[in-house]
Amino acid sequence: MSRGILLVNLGTPASPSLADVRSYLNEFLMDRHVLDMPWPIRRLIVSCFILPFRPRRSADAYSKIWTDEGSPLLVNTQSLGHAVNERLNVPATIAMRYGEPSIANAVAGLHASGVRELLLLPLFPQHANSTRTTAIEAVTAAMPNDMTLEVVAPFYASPGYIDCQAQLIEAHLPDEWEHLLLSYHGLPERHLNAADPTGNHCLRASECCQTPSAAHATCYRHQCFETTSALTRRLRIDPSRYTLSFQSRLGRLPWLTPYTDQVLANLAAKGVKRLVVTCPAFVADNLETLEEIGMRGREIFMTNGGETLTLIPCLNADSRWVELLSGWCDPQIASRSIDIS
Repeated sequence: MSRGILLVNLGTPASPSLADVRSYLNEFLMDRHVLDMPWPIRRLIVSCFILPFRPRRSADAYSKIWTDEGSPLLVNTQSLGHAVNERLNVPATIAMRYGEPSIANAVAGLHASGVRELLLLPLFPQHANSTRTTAIEAVTAAMPNDMTLEVVAPFYASPGYIDCQAQLIEAHLPDEWEHLLLSYHGLPERHLNAADPTGNHCLRASECCQTPSAAHATCYRHQCFETTSALTRRLRIDPSRYTLSFQSRLGRLPWLTPYTDQVLANLAAKGVKRLVVTCPAFVADNLETLEEIGMRGREIFMTNGGETLTLIPCLNADSRWVELLSGWCDPQIASRSIDIS
């Protein structure tokens, strides 16, 4: 049986037009792993309270980052996929959980080319049901009966991944900087509780992420802390010179804190003038990095007294990252023993 590789990222609208953004948001928000509530309630919230208002704001944001080649997330992920494909002797392709290229079409294409052993690499360093779980479920549902699936584990603390991130930060770090902000995509607190296999650990105590537990295998917050700890140790940054935060919250339910927009304002108000921001929950630049941090975040920081905000790019198709991914996807690796070091 032949082996094939599927790299899956989250997704993007087909264009920054209002219609395409609305269609994308509808698909995204109607996923039960994103809005984790019964379908009738989810449909009511999305149709009556989100889609009448959110698409226009999102379309405006997308229009600010859209390139001649298309969506930055798609373009960057395609570049990564092409680079990995060139290094392997097996077919490798990309797909988006929402939008195009779809997971269903990607799996069908690999199957038609003769692939019967599929290796899935979700391009999300930390585990979350709204990223990894939904991607794995969608791939599983699209697979024919004669195809097997193997999934690369979360790589939030993989030495190879940490080293790639650290070298990227070092390459873009200004000569004079004062503080590093590590901004991760946010999650509703209820998502952590839903992913907790013990049912009684996550967010039950202030030190839950530092207290050993089986919950950590699926705890996004713990894994963000671990990424931060490993990265700052590797970069030898004193704890007084970095902060962790969570961005992109939506709605009124409690999300993981501290919130990035508030941290940006607070750091500037405390006298930080030269800030560096990195986003280690993303491996490809997208709306959340380029517009939310690079534009709105910069404005918040400077309005409150900051002078410069340096946004570290995502790994995108960085040569070290391509080499690392290609190693993880090497067809000679034995099943279920993938080395993500």
